[in-house]
Amino acid sequence: MHQTVLILDYGSQYTQLIARRVREQRVYCEILPFDAPLEQIRARRPAALILSGGPASVTAQDAPALSAGLLDLGVPVLGICYGLQVMTRTLGGTVGRSQRREYGRAYLRIDDDGDLFAGLGSDRLQAWMSHGDHVEVPAPGFDILARSEDGIVAAVAHRQRRFWGVQFHPEVVHTPRGGRLIENFLFQIAGLTGDWTPARFVDEAVARIRVQVGDARVVCGLSGGVDSAVAAMLLHRAIGDRLTCVFVDNGLLRAGEAEQVVATFGERFHFDLRHVDASEAFLGALAGVTDPEAKRKAIGRIFVEVFERVASTIEGATFLAQGTLYPDVIESVSVRGPAAVIKSHHNVGGLPERMNLKICEPLRELFKDEVREAGLELGLPEEVVWRQPFPGPGLAIRVIGAVDRQRLDVLRQADLIVQEEIVRAGLQRAIWQGFAVLLPVRSVGVMGDDRTYEDVLAVRAVSSLDGMTADWYPIPHDVLGRMSTRIINEVAGVNRVVYDISSKPPATIEWE
Repeated sequence: MHQTVLILDYGSQYTQLIARRVREQRVYCEILPFDAPLEQIRARRPAALILSGGPASVTAQDAPALSAGLLDLGVPVLGICYGLQVMTRTLGGTVGRSQRREYGRAYLRIDDDGDLFAGLGSDRLQAWMSHGDHVEVPAPGFDILARSEDGIVAAVAHRQRRFWGVQFHPEVVHTPRGGRLIENFLFQIAGLTGDWTPARFVDEAVARIRVQVGDARVVCGLSGGVDSAVAAMLLHRAIGDRLTCVFVDNGLLRAGEAEQVVATFGERFHFDLRHVDASEAFLGALAGVTDPEAKRKAIGRIFVEVFERVASTIEGATFLAQGTLYPDVIESVSVRGPAAVIKSHHNVGGLPERMNLKICEPLRELFKDEVREAGLELGLPEEVVWRQPFPGPGLAIRVIGAVDRQRLDVLRQADLIVQEEIVRAGLQRAIWQGFAVLLPVRSVGVMGDDRTYEDVLAVRAVSSLDGMTADWYPIPHDVLGRMSTRIINEVAGVNRVVYDISSKPPATIEWE
């Protein structure tokens, strides 16, 4: 078994970042709500605990608490911001409201550069603060390791009990040496080994699949995206021909994508692949539909109908495989309360119950970048592993307004040019998603001696780690110029190209 760090989530917007920083050190970690039962935590046999930040005031009557039993597990504990404060109060220290809230960049004076601050270089450390409470009197047995320039306690340690706490956020990029601090906690303090590699994940996942599935048959929906591709590769390695993949071609894919899925999984890897061309059914359901949510629901309904029809012909199918990733799992146990519904997701919702199938989710402990690493370990070709995320409803939500075959073809041609120019410029790894959007707007133009009145096309490109937040990518002007010139010259019906420079939030990555 690999070593596990448990992160107890007190509602911080940065909790997933803590997990990512730990995973970057090849240490396996999981996020649990702060009030997870002590028995559940003990059962995971954690090698260390991290207490996240959170929006609450530890001085409030209903403030999220820390179970004293957690501090008796005998493992190293790192409290971050709220995590430091709640640990301080639980152990008998004093936390009070700050006269002046510290938010943003701050500088710390390091008084003790042992263990936690070892190797961070200077006794003056830049850090990111976000708090309204602060430690006034550390709990008995704690030493002060650092203070902010305002004199606020910034880090403490009880080395005998192996408890550490910091008032700042080492997980964010605004704390430049924060990654080293987390590394110190994991390796110098907790004595972990960093043994969670892609190869180890693949071996453990294959073993788990074999135990879960036994002699049964599994049906998996292949979409062409990296998540379903890696899930299918894991399952095929585990159970071989007892896996059947269903690829529903909805007619809403990018240029050449359907052919590539068939060539990769049917011809190269020799999967039992059922390829269903259901484009007429999807386009029929979308006829005259302009509302984005209505589009998604129509596509989801047809997908379920088609998938169910095909899957019902697979004799002995007992499990349905899904490409659920760890961010999906985290959201289901978030302590922040129900999230606003931004958009409905296109998946196989309802199928397990309708078809009496059990669920198999071999990727549920991975982030997106880790899925890609596992894909390379499994031998997937790079063009599949590094394919950009693509929405389940496909090009239907990148054709703003009414969807028909002609508008899809226009978008498909333009999008292919965008992809080609991104690759030509060597930007395919730097850009998380880059694509074209066909707008329901026509504008006047001049081509030759003729006046035109044709469609406007938007180009969108963002950088991101996991799609939860994103910033618009500054594609060089010459690259944008080539895209625009080629699209206007080569794609009939488009006479204007614009570039989207909005970030997420407040915008979303997709337009619909």
